[in-house]
Amino acid sequence: MGNALETAVAGLALRHPVMNASGILGYLPEHADTMASWRVSAIVSKTFTREPREGYDPPIVVKLGYGGLLNAVGLSNPGIAGLGPFVRSAKKYGIPVIVSVGGGSAVELIDVAAAAEEAGSSAVELNMSCPHFEGGGLELGRDPTIVSSVVREVSSVLRIPVIVKLGVSDKLVDSAARALEAGARALTLINTVRGMAIDVYSLRPVLSRVYGGLSGRPVHPVAVWAVYSVYRETSADIIGVGGVFTWRDAAELIVAGSRAIQVGTALVYRGPGVVARIVEGLRSWLRQIGRASLRDVVGAAHKR
Repeated sequence: MGNALETAVAGLALRHPVMNASGILGYLPEHADTMASWRVSAIVSKTFTREPREGYDPPIVVKLGYGGLLNAVGLSNPGIAGLGPFVRSAKKYGIPVIVSVGGGSAVELIDVAAAAEEAGSSAVELNMSCPHFEGGGLELGRDPTIVSSVVREVSSVLRIPVIVKLGVSDKLVDSAARALEAGARALTLINTVRGMAIDVYSLRPVLSRVYGGLSGRPVHPVAVWAVYSVYRETSADIIGVGGVFTWRDAAELIVAGSRAIQVGTALVYRGPGVVARIVEGLRSWLRQIGRASLRDVVGAAHKR
């Protein structure tokens, strides 16, 4: 009997649909070891930029009481020089390695993406939607024309698949379609949503950066809507991410149109064992609904 949870996205074969989301860990070699121990089906790095970034001063993370996080880390990473050691460490586990790529221009994104390919990554995930990276975040991803231009330039110089990570905007479906037309092999939906928290005693914003990215349970219904809306119009390979704490959350994104999902904030709240629990829950769910394969239920919410 085959593996019912086998799936593929952007041409990458996955033994099950659960990978980690970019952001929790992922730019040092030892981070790859830790992420592999979570039993993910692919290792996704934190966002690398061309030059090293120290990120913002603390406080940079706020743990909310309702299953959410606010963060404004500032894409801290060692730059291109750190790519080789990280990718080499991750590749020894025999699963796909996806490098998240960030930058303020197409030229910077190309430089980092090319370095990721040279280092041996399986694919790159273009971070075009970070809500707290000025000049290289939402400013890039919410304009379909810019999305098209950047993705076309990056895709034209790479042999490995390009995955585009988009956030919520009023032009999300258009941006997604333009990314695919320009050469993206898959989409990651969604990134964190801009938000903030205020300390009512000090009367000041909690984060040093004032606002940051909201992740976790509060954004899950938004992620489901985004995946459903984009899949309905494009039938794209989609990696769904946003508030996945349980197998049911993962199943919802899959039925909406995701071929794979990413887990981030749940690792903070529920620990690394959450990945295995989601995987086993999905396996049991397929048996309960009488489906032999995960592929049978991708996008099932659209079928009448």
